[in-house]
Amino acid sequence: MTPLRILVAVPLLIWFSLTWSQERLTVAYPGPLNISYLPLDLIAKIGADKAEGVQFVPRPTGGGGAALQQLQSRNTDFAVAGVPAAMSAKANGNDVVVIAAIDDLAVFVLTVRSDLKGKVKRPRDLAGKVIGVTSSSLSVKTISHQLAELLLKNDGLSPNQVRIIAAGQSWEEQSAIMRSKSADAILGFEPYASRLRDAGLVYFLFNLGNPADAASVPGGELLQASLETRSDILRDAPHKAEKMVAVIRRTLQWMASHTPEQIVETLQIADTEARASLLKSLRQYPRLYSPDGKLSDRQMRETSRFYAATEGAARPVVLENMIDARWAGRKP
Repeated sequence: MTPLRILVAVPLLIWFSLTWSQERLTVAYPGPLNISYLPLDLIAKIGADKAEGVQFVPRPTGGGGAALQQLQSRNTDFAVAGVPAAMSAKANGNDVVVIAAIDDLAVFVLTVRSDLKGKVKRPRDLAGKVIGVTSSSLSVKTISHQLAELLLKNDGLSPNQVRIIAAGQSWEEQSAIMRSKSADAILGFEPYASRLRDAGLVYFLFNLGNPADAASVPGGELLQASLETRSDILRDAPHKAEKMVAVIRRTLQWMASHTPEQIVETLQIADTEARASLLKSLRQYPRLYSPDGKLSDRQMRETSRFYAATEGAARPVVLENMIDARWAGRKP
């Protein structure tokens, strides 16, 4: 081998060696570009995984329920999903442990098709209609599904009086459903809810990110997105959990020190409308994300209240028994 080839080959060998030696951390989460789970889209962009000496392997899914199923089937080491959804999974016999907070503010929006304005003024007016939720399964009921049923129940309507379907969690899926009138309402995520409204397809009936609306339901200040894993990971590979929490914390701290404009620029979103809607939502909800990943006692109480008001009576779960905060830490 010539000296020149040696000079080229040696750095490549070192790079491949370092790449393969890095621990791979696989994470399933709703995405991409779901605002409540946006930190996961940023990890590789800002090098938060490399800074901790690991390789983040994203597994975007169609919702929190799907992410938790990936965790249970051992396709991933971690999932990011709503804590009430994790409680639903636990109640149905799944192995799930909450180890860090992602969000600080839960944002779910009940939108109704624009042509129903004047007819649907409150949740009980949805009797006999079709409501889309992000995703659910027999073993996991997502927050979207739980909240839809809670809003109906609180307004004197049985969930059996509506038809609930999967609406997906992408702009393409949800806009198609509304344009085709396959659903009358969707209880979904931002930024898609606001984008649907800006396109003239829907109007807002309820927004959990609005303090007044949140105060109208029990546990309205619940913890939405959190990092979750299984007990076998904590037993056999606790270093993975330690590193993944460190990656999440590093990402959250980066986000806290950057503007919405800088965050969107870093994501390198090609679609102009998608970029604009995401930026608008980041400006609208400035306290979306946890600044440090710590699990808040207040949010744990709120989350327990929310779950008790939804599935808790039939499938009780003690949230404190699902928490391992040794790396993230706790706060009031």
